Amino acid sequence: MPATPAWPPRSAPRLFVTGPLVPGAAIAVEGNQAHYLAKVMRVDEGDSVVLCDDTTGEWAARVLSAGKREVVLEPVEQLRPREDVPDLWLCPALLKKDRFDLVLEKATELGVRVIRPMVTRRCVADKLNLDRARAHVIEAAEQCARTALPELHEPVSLEALLRDWPKERALFFADEMGGKPAPQAFAAHAGPAAILIGPEGGFDDAERAAIRAHPAAVPVSLGPRILRGETAALSAVALWMGATGDWA
Repeated sequence: MPATPAWPPRSAPRLFVTGPLVPGAAIAVEGNQAHYLAKVMRVDEGDSVVLCDDTTGEWAARVLSAGKREVVLEPVEQLRPREDVPDLWLCPALLKKDRFDLVLEKATELGVRVIRPMVTRRCVADKLNLDRARAHVIEAAEQCARTALPELHEPVSLEALLRDWPKERALFFADEMGGKPAPQAFAAHAGPAAILIGPEGGFDDAERAAIRAHPAAVPVSLGPRILRGETAALSAVALWMGATGDWA
């Protein structure tokens, strides 16, 4: 006998929706999500969709109806509970839009729990369209099959970030002037952590002194080369995940 096809199929589209999801309780999606399902993925009645709600986890759902403006879905079976992502914050200085988009996307894929953007004196950007940024994060989470969205904050100044820093959380400062090799520093600390990454022009002397004077700060080195802001952010997160996160 032929094998029973897996349900839902691996090719089923994935969407984050407003929850919580409940089996048998129909949910309607509209706007861009409805367009994506109906026009791009061409779903029809009876087809499968995978839904996540950032609360209960991941569900297999069945399409009840697919119109031009609205697609109605029925959650049928919970596939996975909401994942427990590692307790890592990423605190990147704002970059040019396309480069910061890359940071948001890849930090989501790598499993960062919280993204806390900041503004420094040498930032080329000082504002972030939070709705657009959240949409970018959600799209990345759908693409990588993540079930928990990273918590995305409004940008704050470096001064405010340091002033309000929780004392129990290590602040690994990627300092181009040098520090302990990042893999060693990360492996030596198993508690709550954050990674601080500067802008394209780096931190100025006063900012660097303020960071190094902070009691939670741990200066680290990301190697012998000067890295762009987005490269430094993603390299540091990957190293942390390998040393003490969910790659370890």
